[in-house]
Amino acid sequence: MSTTVAFEKARAEGRAALIGYLPAGYPSVDGSVTALKAMVEAGVDAVEIGLPYSDPVIDGPTVQAAVEGALKAGTTTADVLRVVEAVAATGAPAVVMSYWNPLQRYGAAAFARDLAAAGGSGVITPDLTPDADDTWIPAAREHGLDTVFLVAPSSTDQRIAMTTAACRGFVYATSVMGVTGTRDQVGDAAAGLVARTKATTDLPVAVGLGVSNGAQAAEIAAYADGVVAGSAFVRRLLEAPDHAAGVASVAALAADLAGGVRTR
Repeated sequence: MSTTVAFEKARAEGRAALIGYLPAGYPSVDGSVTALKAMVEAGVDAVEIGLPYSDPVIDGPTVQAAVEGALKAGTTTADVLRVVEAVAATGAPAVVMSYWNPLQRYGAAAFARDLAAAGGSGVITPDLTPDADDTWIPAAREHGLDTVFLVAPSSTDQRIAMTTAACRGFVYATSVMGVTGTRDQVGDAAAGLVARTKATTDLPVAVGLGVSNGAQAAEIAAYADGVVAGSAFVRRLLEAPDHAAGVASVAALAADLAGGVRTR
């Protein structure tokens, strides 16, 4: 099931879609499933499931801390696929957020096959550009998976057009230059980037990096098709006194953000 389903549902309701991220395996494989399901129940339309990797170059300290915890706990790619299967069973599209190295080591064709078998919708590849590899896109197409690439404020119009042509599902627009992490304000460049991106594609455009509350979600929902939140959810788990409290906290944040995307 493509992530476009979530965007179509949101559009029919006159709002933006809400996408939430957590890494698989933190604080445990089952614990991440519980938290992700709570997010869906509280209003998240689609989920990004992070594949833990030892060199997360665009992730800030919050996500890095959780990813390190997942790796220390022994989380494997097979575990990530198990998380995808469990979350996809809720009916919400589940996409994997992964750096290219783990997918390359697993094998592009094999990963596409196994992700599709698990019910996954696609992959967001933050460090892979469409012209940097000739194996992933054909493998994803063969198995009907979304290929979500990133555009940034620094992207030229030509680069944006090349990137969106290779995207399926949606386009991920990064609101600021830099690593992930919650911010007091979403970058001013985001609205302009969305407009430039929409000029090249009919695909939905979602904005991420820095979203931490309902007010910010509402601000972005005024001009984007989707709002992505990640570090804010991870922080709720990291700072909770126990996992049950963490799950309740991420559900509360999901509800706040879900309210935000409905006040565009």
